[in-house]
Amino acid sequence: RAVLRKASALEYKIQRRALRKEDFINYIQYEINLLELIKKRRARIGYSFKKDEIEYSILQRVHRLFNRATGKWKEDLQLWLSHVAFCKQWNSKHQLSKVFSCMLAIHPNKPALWIMAAKWEMETRLSSESARHLFLRALRFHPECPKLYQEYFRMELMHAEKQRKEKKEFEQAKMDLGEFNYSEEILNGEMARIIYRDAAQKIKGVEFHLAVLSIAKLFDFTQDLQKEILERHGVFSLQTKYADDPLTWDYMARRELELGSLQSTEHTTKQMKVSEMTQREERCCAVFEEAVGAVPTEDMWKCYITFCLERCNRKTNSEELKQKRLERTLSVFNKAHESSLLPEALYKQWLQLLLESNLFEKATEVAEAATKCFSLSVEMWQMRLQVLIQLKSDDVSQCFEEAIKHVKSKGTLPLWTLWVEWSEGINSKEDTEALYQESMTMKEKYLDWTYRNSGYKKAKRLFTSLCEDRPFSLDFFKKMIQIEKEQESCKMLHLREYYERALREFGSTDPDLWLDYIKEELSHPQGKPENCGSIHWRAMKMLQGDLVEEFISKYTLLQTGHL
Repeated sequence: RAVLRKASALEYKIQRRALRKEDFINYIQYEINLLELIKKRRARIGYSFKKDEIEYSILQRVHRLFNRATGKWKEDLQLWLSHVAFCKQWNSKHQLSKVFSCMLAIHPNKPALWIMAAKWEMETRLSSESARHLFLRALRFHPECPKLYQEYFRMELMHAEKQRKEKKEFEQAKMDLGEFNYSEEILNGEMARIIYRDAAQKIKGVEFHLAVLSIAKLFDFTQDLQKEILERHGVFSLQTKYADDPLTWDYMARRELELGSLQSTEHTTKQMKVSEMTQREERCCAVFEEAVGAVPTEDMWKCYITFCLERCNRKTNSEELKQKRLERTLSVFNKAHESSLLPEALYKQWLQLLLESNLFEKATEVAEAATKCFSLSVEMWQMRLQVLIQLKSDDVSQCFEEAIKHVKSKGTLPLWTLWVEWSEGINSKEDTEALYQESMTMKEKYLDWTYRNSGYKKAKRLFTSLCEDRPFSLDFFKKMIQIEKEQESCKMLHLREYYERALREFGSTDPDLWLDYIKEELSHPQGKPENCGSIHWRAMKMLQGDLVEEFISKYTLLQTGHL
C-alpha cells in the first residue's frame, strides 16, 4: 500500500499541465531504488520467481519515464547519460541501442558521445561493423577531430587482433577455414593504416601522430604500421617539421630509453643492469639538454623536469642510481630557475623534493626565490611560509608582513588564516588577538578563538561589536548560534536576536536559515510555536525566485516530520 501510495503521488505530478524536470527525476529515482530493494530482498530470501511480472514492468516504466523526460528536455545531456547508465546497469541492450540512436541524433556535435556508443557496440555487443558505422557517421560531423580518429584507429586494430586470435585458435584445432573469410590485409591492420593516412592529411601537429604511434605500440603485429608513422611524421622528419614543438623533443628523448630496452638482457649482472640504465637515462638527458637549448620555453623545461621526476620516483634497489637520479633532477630544477623559465606549479614540487632530501637551507633559498618571481601569487607565499614554519625560522612574522603587502587584499584570507593558526601555537593571547583585530576577514574564527580562550561572555561582547562592521559571513552568525546553544542556560531571546541579524543579511538567499529558525521555535523550551506562521510569511516574501519552491517543499517535510 505504501508503494502504491507513493507511486500514485509521483504519477500525479508528471500528469500536470506544467511539467517539471525534478518530478520526473524523483519518480525515476524512486523506481530505481525500488528495483534495488527488490534485488536485495530476492538475494536474501532466495526467491527468483515472477521476475517478468515485477522487475520487467518496473524496468519498462522507468524506460518510459526516461523517454518522456528526454523528449521534453532534449538538451539536458545528463538525462540522456542517466538513461544510458540505467540501461547498462540492467543489461537492457536493445533499449540502449535506441537511446544511443536518439541521443546522437539530437547531440551530434559531441564527439565523446559517438566514441561512447561505438565503444559499447564493439566491446559489449561485439559488433565491429556497427562500431565502424558509428565512427564513419561521427567523422562526417567532425572531420578534423583527433580523438575520434585515435579511437577509430584503436578499434580497427582491436578488430584485427580479435580476428588473428580466432584464426589461430581454428588453426590449432585443425578446423577448415573455408567458410571463414580472414583477409590478410585486415589481419595486418590495413584498415587502421587507411584511417591514419586519411587523418594525417587533415590533422596537423605532432601530438596526434605521437598518440596514434603509442596506440599502435600496444599491438604486436603493427611493426610496419609503426615504421610508416615514424617515416611520415617520426624521428626522420620531426626535427624539420615540428622542431619547435616540445612534444617532439620529449618523444625523441624518451625513445632513447626504448632503444636501449630492445637489447638483450640475458646473462647480465645487477651492476651491469644499473650501468645500462644509467647510460640510457644519460642519453635521454643529452637529448633534453639539446632541446632546452633549441626551444628555450617553459613547456620544454616542464617536459624535461617531468621526465626527471618520473625517473626519480621509480623504485630501484641501487642506492647509486637513486642518488644520481636525485642529483640530476635537482640540477635540472636549478637550471630552469636560473633561465627564469620554471613554471609556478613546479616550484612546489622542487621544494617538496628538497625537504624530503633534508636540504633545508636550499629549500629556504628556493622558497624566497619563488616569491620574488611570483610576488602576487598567494600559493607561492603560502609555500614559503609553510617552509619557514616547518623549519621553525625566526623570520616567519616578517615574511607574513611582507606577504600581506604584496598580495591583493581580496586574496589574503588564506595568508591571514595561516598566520593566526601559527600565532595561536607560538605567540601570546594578546598578539593573536591583535592579529585577529587587524585582519577582520575571519570573524567566525575570531569568535571561536575568543570563546575557546576567554569564555561565553567575552565572545558575546565580541559578537555585538563585530556586528557593526561589514562584510559578514553566514558562518559568523551560525557560530554565535552554536555557542549560545552550548550554554546550560540557552536563552531563546538571544537566539532570536542572532537569527534576526542573520536573516537581515542572508534571508533572501538561504531558505535553510528560515527553516532552522522555525525548528528552533518549535523545539526550544522557551520557543513560541505561534511565531512560526509569521516567520513562514516573512520567508515567502523575502526569498527570491526558485528558492521559494525549495522552502515550501522543505517546510512541508518539516510539518510531516520527515525533516
